[in-house]
Amino acid sequence: MAKINFGGVVEDVITREEFPVAKAHEILKGETIAVIGYGVQGPAQSLNMRDNGFKVIIGQAPEFKTDWDRAVADGWTPGETLFPIEEAAQKASIVQYLVSDAAQRALWPKLKPCLKPGNALYFSHGFSITYRDQTGVIPPDDIDVILVAPKGSGTSVRRNFLAGTGINSSYAVFRDATGRALDRTLAIGIAIGSGYLFHTTFEQEVFSDLTGERGVLMGALAGIMDAQYRVLRDNGHTPSEAFNETVEELTQSLIRLVDENGMDWMYANCSATAQRGALDWRPRFEAAVKPVFEDLYARVKDGSECKRVLESTGGPNYRAELEKELKELRESELWKAGEQVRKLRPGK
Repeated sequence: MAKINFGGVVEDVITREEFPVAKAHEILKGETIAVIGYGVQGPAQSLNMRDNGFKVIIGQAPEFKTDWDRAVADGWTPGETLFPIEEAAQKASIVQYLVSDAAQRALWPKLKPCLKPGNALYFSHGFSITYRDQTGVIPPDDIDVILVAPKGSGTSVRRNFLAGTGINSSYAVFRDATGRALDRTLAIGIAIGSGYLFHTTFEQEVFSDLTGERGVLMGALAGIMDAQYRVLRDNGHTPSEAFNETVEELTQSLIRLVDENGMDWMYANCSATAQRGALDWRPRFEAAVKPVFEDLYARVKDGSECKRVLESTGGPNYRAELEKELKELRESELWKAGEQVRKLRPGK
């Protein structure tokens, strides 16, 4: 393990240089990995492992025809590498449980009897295990329970793999029944193409993940954009100007500088006027939103957000209700303006 100083805190990380794919092959020799669910993470992780030469099969419910057909289109062969969920699980020594959190709860009574002593049950999210009192996902004592959680969407996991880089992933062992759980975890983390691996626990993974998704990564980002756009429009700015100052400059310029060398690098490469204003207003925004984040984290920790997810996503009309909410977002003036701005980008 490499010791890396993260802002004064030293952490152990696993890099591909010290844990190459060849080592992962040694550890997983003779193992069959069944990827259960071909939705968000399933395609990326399974294709990356297949490309890296591991023995992978897919478990997907045939009645979900879109996902089944997508698997076939990606080269998985029914009866050979593509099976109904229970059949795939029975054929595997490592079962990657990559259906949605709500589906994990619903499917668990069928999947649990398929697990054999010595198997490994793999997650990419700590949700079902951390909130097991609500989900009912309680694995048998005689199997390994492990986690590798890529810090990006399935689309990004695949794209970065094909680009030769990789998405950073956290890893954790909830139960080591075989004495091999850690080795299996790290080997799969490398097999799916992680950039590097850093340690966490199931609980810490889900607490940070749910906070991040509802916060900076998605919920807060969208909310802040909505607020700034509306203030600009209310003060007479055109949709094009409001969108460019709220979204386009962030996504096409500034965030790329942050990615390149950090926030100070971005500040240093902006005008003195922008620097001064950003440095002055940053503390005010932090003070304004910190109480919201504290409330959010408390709700994640006490299980309130878990309850909300299970109740809403498990409802019979969830898909229709979700589409209504997404349609409202898509057809808002802000994102209608964005649609036109993107068309005007050079090369489009």
